[in-house]
Amino acid sequence: MGSAESAGGRLGAVLSAPRTGAVALGPHGPWLATTPGLAKRVLTDPASFDFPGDVSRSGDLSGSTGDTRSGHTVFAPLAAEDVARGRAVFGDEWRAALLAHDRSEPATPYDAMALLRRPVARSTAAAVLPGLATPERDLVADLVLAWVDALGPVIAARRPPHRWSRARRAERVTRVALEDALDPVADRDRSATQLATMLAAGTQVPVAAGAWLIAWLAQHPSEAPGETVDPVHAVWETLRLTPPTWVTARITTADVDLDGQLVPQGRVVLVSPLLLGRSEELVPGDGERLADFDPARWTDPDRRPGAWLPFGAGPHACPGRTLGLAQLVHVAQWASAQEIALVEDVSVDQSRGILPSPCRFTLAPRRGPSP
Repeated sequence: MGSAESAGGRLGAVLSAPRTGAVALGPHGPWLATTPGLAKRVLTDPASFDFPGDVSRSGDLSGSTGDTRSGHTVFAPLAAEDVARGRAVFGDEWRAALLAHDRSEPATPYDAMALLRRPVARSTAAAVLPGLATPERDLVADLVLAWVDALGPVIAARRPPHRWSRARRAERVTRVALEDALDPVADRDRSATQLATMLAAGTQVPVAAGAWLIAWLAQHPSEAPGETVDPVHAVWETLRLTPPTWVTARITTADVDLDGQLVPQGRVVLVSPLLLGRSEELVPGDGERLADFDPARWTDPDRRPGAWLPFGAGPHACPGRTLGLAQLVHVAQWASAQEIALVEDVSVDQSRGILPSPCRFTLAPRRGPSP
């Protein structure tokens, strides 16, 4: 399976940056915060580092609908009962997706990205919109997927598409359809546009993370029959090595002293969970093997999973963190009962965050322990 370390482009430039504090990736930026303390400062000081409204170059779906920086919505974390509802819906929809594949295409491999789409979308809609009946929830989930698909070419474009380009027009049509469906449940605290943004971010990111989780577990089966990987540890290790939102951007609101470097107002500063997840300061285990998938490293009680900020930090931290973890743990628990085999090599797609491309696999029941 291709690794982030072997990838080129922006991802390679970030991973190869020296861990010296603030690093300029070009003559006029962007600047990269390469140490945990500096990264946390960037994410938790909104007065100096504002959330960008159009982050199509960062691969972060959560801010891709606007063209201005200020006033980006801060979402409250999902309530426990909403997370529980979303978790239950995910379990039902995951079983239904597997069954539908087995009935319609029993001789073909599973596609992880395709398999996860509907379960994640419907689960997220159920958690974010608890008042919707099932048919209306499912309609919203389908419209979210349509918008995510139309938004993909906009995010992946080397240059931002023109306002009246085919890609922009397609994105607008699907977004307006989604917002129209959300109007009846919008209120003063959450507009239809804000709900659409939250649903899109809460769908695309767990789909990619779940596909990476399946890919990693397929590449690293248990050594002995009957043994399984701890699901929670496998999830954290996946989010460490291949966080779908591998870089997030902030915009300086004034001239800022960033670890001894003067960054002018209006410049981009990046934080990368992908880079921080390779920090010996944050990750237990042999420093020479931090690029290896090793869920057992998180049995170390002195190291806290998530310290590399896969869900961000500060006022713009991911509000669906608990639901996303629950979805991924469900997939990992399911995988523990399967023999998963990839049918082809998985490479790193950098077009929208980082995606496993492709991630197709076959299944067989896991062997039990030898008598």
